[in-house]
Amino acid sequence: MKTKLKSLLLLPFFALLMLTSCQEEVVDITLPAETEAQTLTANAPLTALITATSYKDGSKDNILDNASCLSVELPVTVVVNGLEIIIDSEEDYKVIEAIFKQFDDDDDRLQFIFPITIVTTEYDDIVINNANQLKEFVDECRGENEEDDDIECIDFKYPISFSVYDANFQVIDVVEIENDRQLHKFIKRVREESGFFASLNFPVTMVLADGTEIVVNNNQELERTINEAKDACDEDDDNDYGDDDFTKERLDEYLKICPWVVHEFKRNNQDNTAEYKEYALNFKEDGVVRMRARNGDVLTGTWSTRVTDRGALLKLEFDTLADFTLEWVVYDIEYGKIKLYEVGGNRIIMKKNCDVVINITKERIENYLKECLWRVTRLEVDGNDNEKDYIGTPLKFFNDNVVKIRVNGEFVQGTYEIAVTNNRFFLQIFLDDRPNLKLEWLITFLEPGLIKLESEDNRMVLKRHCPDGDDDINFIGDVLITGQWEVALYKDDGVDETQDYLMYTIDFLENGWIKVTDPNNGIIDGSWLTYRSDGLLKLALNFGLEAPFNEFNDRWKIVEVTQTRIELKDVSGGNGSEDILVLEKKE
Repeated sequence: MKTKLKSLLLLPFFALLMLTSCQEEVVDITLPAETEAQTLTANAPLTALITATSYKDGSKDNILDNASCLSVELPVTVVVNGLEIIIDSEEDYKVIEAIFKQFDDDDDRLQFIFPITIVTTEYDDIVINNANQLKEFVDECRGENEEDDDIECIDFKYPISFSVYDANFQVIDVVEIENDRQLHKFIKRVREESGFFASLNFPVTMVLADGTEIVVNNNQELERTINEAKDACDEDDDNDYGDDDFTKERLDEYLKICPWVVHEFKRNNQDNTAEYKEYALNFKEDGVVRMRARNGDVLTGTWSTRVTDRGALLKLEFDTLADFTLEWVVYDIEYGKIKLYEVGGNRIIMKKNCDVVINITKERIENYLKECLWRVTRLEVDGNDNEKDYIGTPLKFFNDNVVKIRVNGEFVQGTYEIAVTNNRFFLQIFLDDRPNLKLEWLITFLEPGLIKLESEDNRMVLKRHCPDGDDDINFIGDVLITGQWEVALYKDDGVDETQDYLMYTIDFLENGWIKVTDPNNGIIDGSWLTYRSDGLLKLALNFGLEAPFNEFNDRWKIVEVTQTRIELKDVSGGNGSEDILVLEKKE
């Protein structure tokens, strides 16, 4: 049996090659020539690049410590120009900035109430007891905007994982990494521990400073991507807080580059996030700003910017939207995010979204719907969560207003309609035995791969599923439909329930049907779907109410795949408990 392995395999290729030399059951695998190049070594250039990318960036709190190579652990108490303040989040830095800028002719001073804890670029926590001790660490840092070792212009999109080997290059562990701190500690072991071997499990998604995501599939691509991006942005390693070094021209261009979506909104100390979340603003060249509300209304206003002693200011004016009408201080700019505030408890946080659609048309909606399949990822009707009823059962929209839902491998046909009322767009779905979909859904948010809908207090979210262009998804599908499977392990919140599934035979059919044969030759029907979500590969299983397999109704994270074994995990319940499902191919 020869199979060309795809990049998703968590067992690296060369480790499998070594395993075949010492185990009786041999899987004949076609190996690419570059497999051994995927191992990280202590002195390899890629190892150094990953280390630099994982360093803790200490520049965000330079308003506190004037040092980009260390951070002050919050909360911390400081005295700013004689006023004692407790700083318990990064949002409080704007308070310090406001005090500093209150008067032009005063001597701005900030003093810590010791002891404090600092965190180095290596994530070491050090308790500091006085100002002289802090100064010693600050003096070891390089000056403002001087070249340093950390890479801030590109980051890993977490989670990622590494395979770890023993001295015989057999896999002994798979380590999942959730953040920079964990990555730095892990790579430190690669650099310092003799005989510690590991390789990164691909594909991996990298995020550039402007929010652009790049998928890399091997060490060579990763090294090239980091090298190309490491000097491609302004690391902002100065001691000014927020946007002080933003010129009006740079701010204007940044606002116009893409639409911006509201994520948080507060006015006059009143949290209005629920009302304005996902409002989308498009800043135009001529000082016109167009805003799309969730109810479909498109409002037109004006915008302008200026840079003053208070920093950069953004003035918004809408005739019919007083909450947004204000001259806002641009108090923080991150790549892909802008934070605005004004005294009196006013704040807006917006995130860049180049895909969101401001000018929705009926034709655009219809074209999006007819692209690929659509998964129901959220469905709340009358206060009930009905989303699990649609696990593994995607929708497909066709010409002539035909819509089908794939259940147990068969498409159930219905109709759909795009209705337009007062420039608002509604999706109406009519499918037999699917009453939860038979509502007039207002389209509140639209981008090519995502549609959000509301109907009074009901919510639905559709996400596009296009498997044809994803080699990993296709590879998993090919593995599943080849041969028959059995449950080798099922742990429900740590309780082993494997015995409930003995003697069952599982067939994954190409049309999305799961056929399970019980010991008495009875048939249990189910649906399955492999897909990618937020960079993770998932296997959706849905057996309806058919016991005992209804226990598997979930969207499982795919942890490991070989030609004869697939391991799945799911975090269940609110306590973080974990379910584990292992399927093995029957001989």
